[in-house]
Amino acid sequence: MGNDVRSIRVAAVGDIHAGLDSAAPIRAAVEDMRRRADLLVLAGDFTQHGTVEEAAVVARELALLELPAFAVLGNHDYHMGAQEGIRTALEAAGVHVLEGEAGICEVNGVHVAVAGVKGFGSGFAGACGTEFGEPEMKSFVSYSRESGEQLARALSTADAELHIALMHYSPVADTLVGERLEISPFLGSFFLAEAVDEAPCDVAFHGHAHRGTEWGITPGGVPVRNVARQVLRRAYKLYELDPHAPAGSRLIEC
Repeated sequence: MGNDVRSIRVAAVGDIHAGLDSAAPIRAAVEDMRRRADLLVLAGDFTQHGTVEEAAVVARELALLELPAFAVLGNHDYHMGAQEGIRTALEAAGVHVLEGEAGICEVNGVHVAVAGVKGFGSGFAGACGTEFGEPEMKSFVSYSRESGEQLARALSTADAELHIALMHYSPVADTLVGERLEISPFLGSFFLAEAVDEAPCDVAFHGHAHRGTEWGITPGGVPVRNVARQVLRRAYKLYELDPHAPAGSRLIEC
């Protein structure tokens, strides 16, 4: 790979919360991305009520994207138990839906890996749940722990020059600033940050925290960005990754 390769432009957004009447703004965003981005990552909550019909509205527009697209589902997409149908609709439109897997695409000769999990809650250091006590609490925290383990495996086994972690729930408390402190354990988990820090990762994207903050960082120094549409206050945001920069400094703020 020569040093003349330009930066990789990543369009990112989460929490579209599409209704049946949402096609027009999604179409406008897709048309803009086609001109500006190299790939798209979508951080969950495609739907408002968790129906396949809502997901189909998004999928019809994303089918026109003509760029590599990777996604995880969000809690809204699970609400009606139709998550498999939602995943099928998105994948039929060419979107790679990830849950404990990594997808790899090539952009200008650079291999970019996107590893994704929905994630879950449990909280952060000093204020988190533990696998102790009632079976319900053990189940709650173990689900979150297993999500982190899946993300770590997906990142570690992906053979690429650039690595992106994609999730719906937050890996750090930084990007939750602005949310009510009482609900932080339900917005993310330190298990996700541990996964990002123990594997190759250049940036982590998440959504879910509508009243949160865009910028954060893991304890190990990986940049985290909350790309919930309500935080970005735009249809999506473009981020750049420099494949030639040293590890830990590949994200270029736009």
